[in-house]
Amino acid sequence: MTVEYVDAGEAIDQGDLSGNHGTAPPVVEGVTYERILEARSEPQNWLTYYGAYNGQRFSPLDQINTENVKRIGPAWVFQAGSSGMIAGASTYAFEAAPLVVDGVMFVSGWDGWVWALNAATGNEIWRYKHATPYDVSLCCGNVNRGVAVAKGKVFSVTPNAHLIALDATTGKKLWDRTYGDVRAGESATCAPLIVKNLVIVGSSGGEFGVRGHLDAFDLDSGEHAWRCYMVPKPGEPGSDTWPSEGQAWARGGGNCWLTGTFDPETNLLYWGTGNPAPDFDGEVREGDNLYTDSIVAIDADAGEIRWHYQCTPHDVWDYDSISECILFEHEGRKLLGHFDKNGYFFVVDRTNGELVRITPFVDRIDWGNITRDGKVTPSRYPEKEGEPVHFFPGPAGAKEWTHAAYNPETELFYVPVQDVGATATRRRREFKESIPYWGAGVQVDIEDMTGYVSAYDANGEEKWRWRAKLPMCASVLTTGGGLVFAGEPNGMFNALDARTGEHLWQFQCGSGHHSSPVSYSVDGRQFVAVPVGWGGWAEGFLPGMLGAGHGSALMVFALPPE
Repeated sequence: MTVEYVDAGEAIDQGDLSGNHGTAPPVVEGVTYERILEARSEPQNWLTYYGAYNGQRFSPLDQINTENVKRIGPAWVFQAGSSGMIAGASTYAFEAAPLVVDGVMFVSGWDGWVWALNAATGNEIWRYKHATPYDVSLCCGNVNRGVAVAKGKVFSVTPNAHLIALDATTGKKLWDRTYGDVRAGESATCAPLIVKNLVIVGSSGGEFGVRGHLDAFDLDSGEHAWRCYMVPKPGEPGSDTWPSEGQAWARGGGNCWLTGTFDPETNLLYWGTGNPAPDFDGEVREGDNLYTDSIVAIDADAGEIRWHYQCTPHDVWDYDSISECILFEHEGRKLLGHFDKNGYFFVVDRTNGELVRITPFVDRIDWGNITRDGKVTPSRYPEKEGEPVHFFPGPAGAKEWTHAAYNPETELFYVPVQDVGATATRRRREFKESIPYWGAGVQVDIEDMTGYVSAYDANGEEKWRWRAKLPMCASVLTTGGGLVFAGEPNGMFNALDARTGEHLWQFQCGSGHHSSPVSYSVDGRQFVAVPVGWGGWAEGFLPGMLGAGHGSALMVFALPPE
């Protein structure tokens, strides 16, 4: 498709950073729910956060393949800059997954930034900057993980828990809705998800003792449609897993930090929830603490929980289950795959939440054990006040928020692994609104760490492993060209053979990877795009690189033009 742009270089007003600098072609007007349902039939585009509702992070494009990937190089680079609330060594990070619609790219950044770019050249078309108060409480890092697009609009959340709708052609703000209380420590980091005529977003901020929730808004008007809390109040199903006395449930955490997946056949949203609050100190919240650390299935129309599977009951290690819920079919069953921070790969039946299989995917797990039938037995945790306890994996998990991928052609999952431990010393902290509600002091290991990308089949068997020098702290991407792309904290961007794990190509991007690569094509030329820019909660997953350069650039690769 050939489109015409009025690029920002021709129209930008340097005195205005709020948007409306250039004009993009009206490509998003034609993006509907029905079109997103069939997103992978448009391999040239990346229409939604994971590429499709199933969360597989798979691009069918095969122009770049195992034979020629060694020839790819930079096609263009967009320098996002360093403006914003930069107050420390890890304040912000470029963590988004770009979206592409018919030659136009939409990408978000820290501190309320959204850009529209020419996806073939990298030229900026327009930019939007949300006015965010400087005193917003944020955990963990000033980050944003992406946008959603539909019916002529671009949707993004902001650090101070707003959902905004922008005109996709101009960047002009159309409506603005608040869905979190910043005074209580709530914030927002996730990419919205479009389902039917709804925009669905999750809340952040569990480390401040807030009650996590998922919200849906009308796509056209911004009217609030429903809210689903992830911690039940007294009398609701699951409330018996919280103390009967006091207000532990009201500050129980369980936030929906990341974007979920959706199955139109079951009409269910599948979302991962965060840890209970306070972290580490379980004595003030006796019980399993539903629906924290869980895979939760929610009716997309009613906003009601239909089933759940809890990965870490009564979590005292900060093992959020926020990561992706990958939908796939195997041996005639509709399944869901989830790589949890606690170090285990869960496969459940996505129609009812029944556990199908559970497999450890990291070498060192000593916090406890989970048997094949799902029984959890803790063994190491911060039990006594002031007594240090070391455990694997540390609170960033064997895999943090960054995403695994699934290739339906190889029928393999690819997971970026962090093999890092930590020491936690429990300390009682009284709840105070907007103050961090952590029940321990934590020191993540600076030495004795490793990382790798592993490939697993649906039966939990590891098929290959590619070892890295450092923990793998970024999402992976897999493609129809038989490739897996994976970035490292040291700036290296790698291509691996999806069937064998053979290392085929790498490029030094100049800053560490902590984001989500995507692939798309324009006028028949395939591109692989990856935001780079080290930061975020680096002290939690790789403290030895806490002061590494931020970078903050969007790197885009392709084969040389013929």
